[in-house]
Amino acid sequence: MFTRKPLWAFCLALATLGSTTLPATPIAVDAEATTVEAAAPRSAQTTAALVAGTILSVPETAEKIVVDGVLSEAAWQSALSMPLSYETRPAENTPSPVATEIYLTYDRDNLYIAFRADDPEPEKIRARLSDRDQAFQDDFVGVALDTFNDERRAFEFFVNPLGVQMDLIFDDVNGSEDGSWDGIWSSAGKLTATGYVVEMAIPYSTLRFPKGGLNQRWGLDALRFYPRGDRHRLSINKQDRGIDCYLCQLTKIEGFAGASPGRNLEITPTATAARQDKRDGFPDGKFQQGETESDIGLTTTWGITPNITFSGTLNPDFSQVEADSAQLDINTQFALFFPERRPFFLEGAELFDTPFSAVFTRNVADPAWGAKLTGKVGKNAIGVFAARDELTNLLFPGSQGSRSTSLPLKTTDSVLRYRRDIGDSSALGGLVTSRKADGYSNEVYGIDGLYRFDSSNSVTFQGLISNTEYPDSVAAQFGQPQGSFDDHAIRANYNHRSRNWQAWGRYQDIGPGFRADMGFIPQVGFDKWVAGLAHVWWGDDENWYTDIRLGGDYDVTTDSTGQELEREAEMSLNINGPLQSHISLGAVVRDRFFNATNFSETTFHSWLEIRPTGDLWFGMFTLAGDAIDFANTQPADRLRLQPNITYNLGRHLRASLSHTYEKLDVDGGTLFTANLSQLRLTYQFNLRTFTRLILQNTDISRSVELFDDPASVAEETKRLFTQLLGSYKINPRTVVFVGYSDNYRGNENVDLTQTDRTVFVKLGYAWVL
Repeated sequence: MFTRKPLWAFCLALATLGSTTLPATPIAVDAEATTVEAAAPRSAQTTAALVAGTILSVPETAEKIVVDGVLSEAAWQSALSMPLSYETRPAENTPSPVATEIYLTYDRDNLYIAFRADDPEPEKIRARLSDRDQAFQDDFVGVALDTFNDERRAFEFFVNPLGVQMDLIFDDVNGSEDGSWDGIWSSAGKLTATGYVVEMAIPYSTLRFPKGGLNQRWGLDALRFYPRGDRHRLSINKQDRGIDCYLCQLTKIEGFAGASPGRNLEITPTATAARQDKRDGFPDGKFQQGETESDIGLTTTWGITPNITFSGTLNPDFSQVEADSAQLDINTQFALFFPERRPFFLEGAELFDTPFSAVFTRNVADPAWGAKLTGKVGKNAIGVFAARDELTNLLFPGSQGSRSTSLPLKTTDSVLRYRRDIGDSSALGGLVTSRKADGYSNEVYGIDGLYRFDSSNSVTFQGLISNTEYPDSVAAQFGQPQGSFDDHAIRANYNHRSRNWQAWGRYQDIGPGFRADMGFIPQVGFDKWVAGLAHVWWGDDENWYTDIRLGGDYDVTTDSTGQELEREAEMSLNINGPLQSHISLGAVVRDRFFNATNFSETTFHSWLEIRPTGDLWFGMFTLAGDAIDFANTQPADRLRLQPNITYNLGRHLRASLSHTYEKLDVDGGTLFTANLSQLRLTYQFNLRTFTRLILQNTDISRSVELFDDPASVAEETKRLFTQLLGSYKINPRTVVFVGYSDNYRGNENVDLTQTDRTVFVKLGYAWVL
């Protein structure tokens, strides 16, 4: 068992670091459901602790398996069985503190996986009902499957003790994990008197793998997350912390002869209806009842082969039901980023990731149709998508700020992506993006790559060239070049990662005329280099901490004329400790140039999160120090506080509350005070049904007399957004959503007044053929 020194030792150590504020961590619920005893199969193929290089055979079954969390079928008796023998975090490849067994078998349609997770204190199991992808702070088990055995990408499937599904794509080329992907698969979980049992059936139509009827060889990791005082990560594989790749350390399994996704055709019609009422004149106008607008759309996904997928959509409903988290947009220099959530764009999205954010699909705002092809053949991966967009959002980047607008232009948007695996773990790729309309065009061409020198050292790079032409009126209004213009963007990153040391170097050069209108690059006209170094101390059972990381970097940014924009030095200290706590302390010293003025700044920031119980998570971000008042080009003092708290009330109800407080002081007084509060209440009735309330309230007060142009700003800005949503999901695409939302606004003279209200219904049904 991996033990820790008591909490008082951790608190004493924090005190020696100085007074700080701590950040929040997610919540998990204690189990309270009816327990169900499950059969505990013992396989004739049970494998002891795995030997490196061993290839294990997964047996086929002819028996029908019912996914109910009770392992009663005879097929489980002959399944391949392996213990999760190692704890890889926070301990380093020590014996697992609890017993866990994984079972694998398959038939011609599905891969079947089961886990038996024993627990000496089953009453402490953390399990709550939640929407999919929302149970990562519970106890859970699952697998990572490298189905091409190329050690570059893996599907991840996880299930909590009540059957809540979580799925992700792990990308070892870009070092990222994408939780926005949602597959269609089956799962069940049951609490037992000695722990819990999980069962899964993953259709081959959900996976992508090489074409062919012979045996497949895949990479496998089986995982259990066991959160108590520490969040223990248990695995069938040892994990070498000195190797800068994850998928290269997986166990190899073999089998699945004749595995086929069948016709692999998914047809999803959607129907939406909405009515929006608007106030005719703010604040005293009467509400005008809007017309009920309805629409029908169709999305089709076809697995042409097990490794190539086509998706097409006509008149799609690309609206997103999930409201974006609100962000303060005051005293910002560049455009804010909001992530993509729309399902059509998430299929194969990791293939379009490159060192630059050259593909950002939220730029496709209102498409009439869309088509996409993604897949991999041998060492070659390809992705293509095209769409006809009825609304054109444009971002005009610069070296010291960005602007944006929306135009009623109908554009044809397209992206072509190619990547080839090189050697054991390197890659070389190409990218082409295009956006065209009458009088407007933007095209980007480039190459990118990853080269791993060895297990600890790698280089990534990308070079892009753009050609752009705006309508003359748009160019004149936003100060853009007239006619056609082009420019370049170059990026190179070096990374060293060994067990105890990390080092990195970065270089960027983006010309002032570079535009990536299908991407998100809000700053251009600069070059920047960064160099950094960090050391990691790993804890053991004699230490109160899990790990400590001390590091820093130095960077210089210069614009295209040679003017230095920023020279910065930063130090940071990160500590992981008991009660799943994390503390980060940082200091930044920099000189900045903005609007022909030089500024010197020193800032301090901290982030603390802790989970004192399975149901409570608390976090706190603090930033204080010098800043720039961008509206008036003057030095300022900035304070930002962001407390967050999440609490689970029983197994069904979750409450999350966050607040952002920001104040900017200048000579003469406080320029503004901003408050943003967000509340989310979710009640999960069962695995398929929930209702959720979202409240987002913003209140910004300004001292208008301190602005250079007092008439251009309001003394107070108030906004309130509410949304009430009911959801029923059979799977990610067979859904019913019914909701209501409205907006309020106000100012120094008007209290919050409702400006609009919307009622909406969305239906979707996925036929999997």
